[in-house]
Amino acid sequence: MMSPHVAIDDLTVDFGELTALRDVSLSIEAGEFFTLVGPSGCGKTTLLRSIAGLEPPSAGRVTIGGADVTAAPPEARNIGMVFQSYALFPHMSVRENVAYGLQFHDVGDSDRRVADLLELVDMAGLADREPSQLSGGQQQRVALARALAPEPDVLLLDEPLSALDAKLRTELRAEIQAIQRELGITTIYVTHDQSEALAISDRVAVMHDGRLEQVATPETVYRDPASRFVAAFVGDNNVFEGVVTDGTVAVDGGTLPLPSGANPGDGTAVAVAVRPEAIAVAERSDKATDTALSATVSTVEFLGDAYRVHCMWNGRTVVVKTGADDPPEGDVVLRFDADETRVF
Repeated sequence: MMSPHVAIDDLTVDFGELTALRDVSLSIEAGEFFTLVGPSGCGKTTLLRSIAGLEPPSAGRVTIGGADVTAAPPEARNIGMVFQSYALFPHMSVRENVAYGLQFHDVGDSDRRVADLLELVDMAGLADREPSQLSGGQQQRVALARALAPEPDVLLLDEPLSALDAKLRTELRAEIQAIQRELGITTIYVTHDQSEALAISDRVAVMHDGRLEQVATPETVYRDPASRFVAAFVGDNNVFEGVVTDGTVAVDGGTLPLPSGANPGDGTAVAVAVRPEAIAVAERSDKATDTALSATVSTVEFLGDAYRVHCMWNGRTVVVKTGADDPPEGDVVLRFDADETRVF
């Protein structure tokens, strides 16, 4: 069995009385596109900086390629890093920025290496411009090329697209993913954007309060969240509090189904998470069943290929996603797909 390319073992990082990371253990395979996602302050950037050697751990170990680099300085780890702020040298041209790191590494023909990378990130025609003459997206492409120039073993990206508009973010994340696939470089990506994490990653680690909540494929994280936090944080979700009663969940003013095979026992207090697309909407004239809720449509958002419908039930909003046909209105019945509900 092959050893992981990057391994983090029981890593803890303390900032005085604040613990930013708590006993984090993680394995990342060679060539994997791995994403750390979570809310602000959850520890994802601290973990990335610890891998880079920019944040010394209070305890634990970091290995890259089988070598223990816990005490090694950043320049001894053979990593490339792209920062949120781009951090380009303003007095250097695009070509000079990309070539800067090559003075410390032997990659053969450095001019050829720079030219190939500028071609790879679609910046070949702008090699003589200075950073101030570039758009935000172009600057980020240059920062990526500069990080890749020394042929690093691992590429680290710290929220590299957060300063860009939504359309450009979508375009650039697809380009970054394509470049990563072409080069086969082990990549660790930090973002607070759940949709971004799900779209581009081989695996995702959801972080909360300095710990790992779940590490899995994007599909698993979305469809089978390991905790209530993951269910609430990743994508839209409706979370209900209730008590298991006769094989269903009694909530305040209604009853929800339990998924098949999940029955914690009568009297157990649980939280039920249901994705908006797992709720069917019917006219109120269709009688509500034992596991359906009577609600009233309050607002409707047009998404282009679907509608996001906000329904009022028992003083709270239940979000439903429907197809692109006419959206529901007025009084409705909400029916739940038992196999798509999750109980915590």
